[in-house]
Amino acid sequence: MIKFFLMVNKQGQTRLSRYYEHVEINKRTVLEAEVIKNCLSRSKDECSFIEYKDFKLVYRQYAALFIVVGIDQTENEMAVYELIHNFVEVLDKYFSRVSELDVSFSVSEIHLL
Repeated sequence: MIKFFLMVNKQGQTRLSRYYEHVEINKRTVLEAEVIKNCLSRSKDECSFIEYKDFKLVYRQYAALFIVVGIDQTENEMAVYELIHNFVEVLDKYFSRVSELDVSFSVSEIHLL
């Protein structure tokens, strides 16, 4: 099961976060900081799957954006890895070329609806 979905830039700023289990706001900040630090500190030669606390992190980098998904131990990492790619392809079709600005704009647009 997916626990959370994050989109962050190379500077470590969260651009989109969606939680599928209740996490208190102050704990979200700490969790995001630790998760982002773990993912951004890895080299491109390292695996995109990380064991973290009681769940796994699956992440992919697209230009200046990192997409990180937190999953439980029973979820298939490769399926989530492919889900991330499919999500980016949909964004790419919608925006023609996905950028950090597009993501920020679309998130604010969604919240207005």
